[in-house]
This record gives sequence, structure tokens and C-alpha cells, in this order.
Amino acid sequence: MQTLPSVKTDLLQLRKEEDVLVWMGHSSYFMQVDGKTILVDPVLSGHASPLNFTTKSFAGADIYTTDDIPEIDFLFISHDHWDHVDYDSIKKMQPKIKTIITGLGTGAHFERWGFKKDMIIEKDWNETATLADGFSVTVTPARHFSGRAFTRNKALWVSFVLQTPAHKIFIGGDSGYDAHFKIIGNTHGPFDLAILECGQYDKSWKYIHMLPEEVVLAAQDLHAKKLLAVHWGKFSLSNHAWDDSIIRVDKAATEKNMPLLTPMIGEQVNIDDDSQSFSHWWKHVDA
Repeated sequence: MQTLPSVKTDLLQLRKEEDVLVWMGHSSYFMQVDGKTILVDPVLSGHASPLNFTTKSFAGADIYTTDDIPEIDFLFISHDHWDHVDYDSIKKMQPKIKTIITGLGTGAHFERWGFKKDMIIEKDWNETATLADGFSVTVTPARHFSGRAFTRNKALWVSFVLQTPAHKIFIGGDSGYDAHFKIIGNTHGPFDLAILECGQYDKSWKYIHMLPEEVVLAAQDLHAKKLLAVHWGKFSLSNHAWDDSIIRVDKAATEKNMPLLTPMIGEQVNIDDDSQSFSHWWKHVDA
């Protein structure tokens, strides 16, 4: 594959009043919302496995390093798989991280890596934590699994309902499609933005990863005003073509009239700008 195009937003130079999102490829993204900085599932080391010579990122996808990340108010971790929790990235950013928010059991990894227990918020499904300055988070269900070594499901896999002073955002981890999206939407929606996985799927494992068309159904179930599809564009963890998922999600979103955000890696998304448009940049990449 040729080098992926990108636009590198300087995260260190953002004005405090800007409400922005920057996708870093796969499920890693940065948000600055209502004055707080947020980082989700950061994997910035160039690989998504315990062996650094396997599951390597696509050329051009690694435009951000830990040096580019500002101080982080809230680090969200959806589950403990290697493509969502990167030890090297986490350790390098440790002095910058104020609070970690995750599901039950995942905090044990961070304690073992030297993080203080009082900076880790672990919650079960449907539990809420009050954060600072008008922020709160409810940990909500997902349909997936967990595990980093030879044992599975010692920690919880989750999604998040993030309430800020002026926004409500759904932070989706990995999940198969099921009734939980409609329950979350009816209980907590509507959402200004839903961030949902769309890639690394297969019909054989549809119960743990949504098929592309189901991503749009999930966004509708959540009563989302806009959809950002992640979990693609950086690693190959399945048998489908690298851009197959976004092609199918884009088609389904058009058919269902669901506004879909399709930034390049590093391109700034203005969260409050409903008129911002993005190109179909993947069409110009030769696989």
C-alpha cells in the first residue's frame, strides 16, 4: 500500500476554547471538549501486538508520537486488547496523565505499570462517575471480550457516555451489534456525536465486531446526530481490504441519512461545526 495521506493538527497549539477531535488511526483519538483534554485507547508505538515486528501500522499512519500529546485530563480505556492499550505509549505518557477511566479489572494493568490507584476510576456497566468541572461519565455495555495474554475475560470491556457541560458524546469500544445500543440511546441519548468501530470485522465474528452496515444502525439506535467510524485505517487485523469497511459504512450512512465524519488521520474535526465536510480520501490510495 502507498503511504496514507494525513494532516497533522498540532495538539500542543490548540486554543483552550476550541472543541475539537483528532483521529490518530484505528481506535486512538484525542479530544479537547469544554476545556478538558481527552485521549482514548492510544496506540502510538507503530504496532498492535506484544511483538513489535508484528501487526505493524500502515505507512503514513504513525504521524503522532507521545511527544505530540499534551497533558491529558481524562484517559479512556475501553478494554485491554493490544490494539487499544499500548504499554510503550502509556508508560511514555505517564507523567502527562491525570485520570484514567475504564471498566472493572483493567486498572490492574495500570497499577502494575506504576500508576497510582487513586488516579484510576474503574466502573461496572451502568455505573456513573462524577468528574471535574461539570463532566461525568457512565460506563455502558459492549459485546466483546478482553485479555492480553493466555487468559481471557479477567477485565470488563465497555463503552462510555461522556457528559460535558455542553456536549454528550458516545465513546464506543469494540462491540458486536445488539440491543444494548438501543437501550443506551433510549436511556442516555440523544448524542451530539457517536464514535463507533467499523473495521476488522468478519461474519464469523460478528458477535464481537459489528459489520459495517450495523455501525450505522447502532448510530441510529443511539440517536446520534453525527457518526465517526474508527477501528480502521492503521492496522490489518482481519481478512477484508483495508478500506472495505469505510466504503460500506459510507454507503450505508448515505442511504440512512446519517451524517458521517471521515477525517484523514490527524485532520481536525470541529465538534460543533455541522457544516464541516471531509473528502473520500481513501479512494485515492492504492492498496
